[in-house]
Amino acid sequence: MCDMTIKEFARLCGCNPQTLRYYDRVNLLKPVEVDSWTGYRYYEEEQALAFVKIKNLQTAGFSIEEIRGLLEESDEVVYSAFDEKIREAESRLRNIKEIQQSYRHEMTTMEKRIETWREQITKELRKYDPTEEFGIDQEFYEDKVIGNVNQFFDRMLREKDDRNFSMRGFPDGDAEGDYEDEDETFDFLNNPEYETVYEKHNWEHVKDYLNEIPELEDGMDYALLFKVKPEKFKTGFANTMLGVLLAKYAKGKSRNLGCNVTDTEDGQNHFYLLRAR
Repeated sequence: MCDMTIKEFARLCGCNPQTLRYYDRVNLLKPVEVDSWTGYRYYEEEQALAFVKIKNLQTAGFSIEEIRGLLEESDEVVYSAFDEKIREAESRLRNIKEIQQSYRHEMTTMEKRIETWREQITKELRKYDPTEEFGIDQEFYEDKVIGNVNQFFDRMLREKDDRNFSMRGFPDGDAEGDYEDEDETFDFLNNPEYETVYEKHNWEHVKDYLNEIPELEDGMDYALLFKVKPEKFKTGFANTMLGVLLAKYAKGKSRNLGCNVTDTEDGQNHFYLLRAR
């Protein structure tokens, strides 16, 4: 049988010459002859069967090595290889469907979780009178503090992400869940990943030092640590503190906030503002 130029063979196979040059380069389908003078490649018509095998195996997702190993095998072996590839694809499809269902469930769960937090915190905030502790009037409290907290949760719902908010240690926080293994995460003072940027000791009310607290920088992670007398645990104290900071010092900023409230060890109130290094 007379040899065919690469253009003629490409026309027979229904492909372009670049494809044949690639198959030659990766040792899948080499020409029967290469003219040493002109560099022209020549093919035999029978090689078109090998081309069909290579093209279909490649389209089905077989690797170059897998294709190379099947080139000399019978059609029966190739069919079996296709069957195995189909089983693999079906398994991947089942996994994707399971992930899809998990995604839908987790998104719905996250929305409900965020709404539960919003309802709980908003309820505590509305029962709380911030005048004596924070020195703010009711109008500012309703509009700026509670309003800002609601906007904060709206953003969490849009992003389906509650990682930038921690209720750990809130006096009226969610009691659900087992946090015993996470205590070290909230020991901010002894956490080398945090540095203290402001602290206040032996105070009676937050209003005594509220205006001294430095502005929260954009894009930074912060932690609020309170060591307070027992009476401050029976209200929405920590929730209000976060709301005040969001309203007065972090408007329009992107930041992560954590808050921990613990019993004082010396009978005095202590506050620490810490920033992630």
